[in-house]
Amino acid sequence: MKKHNSTYHMSILSILIAIIILQDFIPVLGNIPIGPLSLTTLHITVIITAIVLGPVDGAIVGGVWGVITWIRAFTMPSSPLAPLVFVNPLVSVVPRIFIGLIAGWLFLGLMKVIKKPVVPMVIAAIGGALTNTLLVLGFIYLFYHTPAVAQAYGVNIDHLFKALLAIFATNGLAEMVLAAIIAPAIATPLRRLHHRTK
Repeated sequence: MKKHNSTYHMSILSILIAIIILQDFIPVLGNIPIGPLSLTTLHITVIITAIVLGPVDGAIVGGVWGVITWIRAFTMPSSPLAPLVFVNPLVSVVPRIFIGLIAGWLFLGLMKVIKKPVVPMVIAAIGGALTNTLLVLGFIYLFYHTPAVAQAYGVNIDHLFKALLAIFATNGLAEMVLAAIIAPAIATPLRRLHHRTK
């Protein structure tokens, strides 16, 4: 029985890793264009993994996304900004790992005090999304407060902070809301299925 559970667990983890890879390479799956915004959905897969399988597995799926982002910055940049900032694993990999850890820890911690899982899921999704946005944008500003990066954002160096703040206020908050809606909707049946097989 224990071997069956382990095999099942690894199968689910493998499927979620495959999904994050597909999302990264198929633009419509990984990024949803909504008006002037392009909302990423990859963080939602990491959050769902963290809620269903736990923070370590969430970190693994996030790490896979981060490593792909890092490799693509050298080989197939997804934007003019990618070769400038995502070649640094602190920007491309570390925030993605922390999405899984923060979302997973938040969910487990809140489940100890809030028995209905929907509220912990929503808070974990918000925490995971904010972790990604704040760490990526924060590291970009910290390590790449340079004219080249400012130019990639279409501003001069003096306005880089304002540009990053605008991204947080638009994309960042929209991605947080998206995660808060979608992650619990998908994680709820997956958790039921996962617990049923334990």
